[in-house]
Amino acid sequence: MTEIYFYHLDQRSLDEVLPNLLERSLERGWRATVQAASEERVEALSTRLWTYREESFLPHGTVRDGMPEANPVYLTTAEDNPNAAQVRFLVDGAEIADASTYIRVVHMFNGRDADEVARARARWQAAKEQGYEVSYWQQDEAGRWQKKA
Repeated sequence: MTEIYFYHLDQRSLDEVLPNLLERSLERGWRATVQAASEERVEALSTRLWTYREESFLPHGTVRDGMPEANPVYLTTAEDNPNAAQVRFLVDGAEIADASTYIRVVHMFNGRDADEVARARARWQAAKEQGYEVSYWQQDEAGRWQKKA
C-alpha cells in the first residue's frame, strides 16, 4: 500500500530540505522522481542538487539530459515515471492522478502560504478517502521533522 506523506515546510525552505530527503530515499535503495509545477523550477532544483553541498552532489537528471532510466533522481513537470522511481516528491502544487505505483508519495508544501495549506488539506482528505495510509510531518524550531498525524 502506498504511503502518502505531507511535509509542512515551516522553518526551512524546500531548497534546504529536499536534498536531504532525496539522500535518505537513495540510502533506502529507492529511486526518486521530483515533480515540480514549471520547467523553471525543475532547472532551479537541478542547479541546487549540483551545488547544495561542497563535498558532494546528488546524481540526477531532467528531460534535457535524456536517459531518465540512468538517473536515480529525476526532475520533471510530467506525471510519468521514466526512471522507475519508488518515491515521488510533489512540490510547488504539482499533482499526480495515480499514486498507487509508488511506495511513497510526498507532498511538500509551504506552511506560510494559505493557498498551499488549503490544497494540502484537500489532498490529505482525498488520499484518506481513497484508502491510502497518510501521515503529516512538520518541522520543529530546529528544522527537524516531527510526525504530527
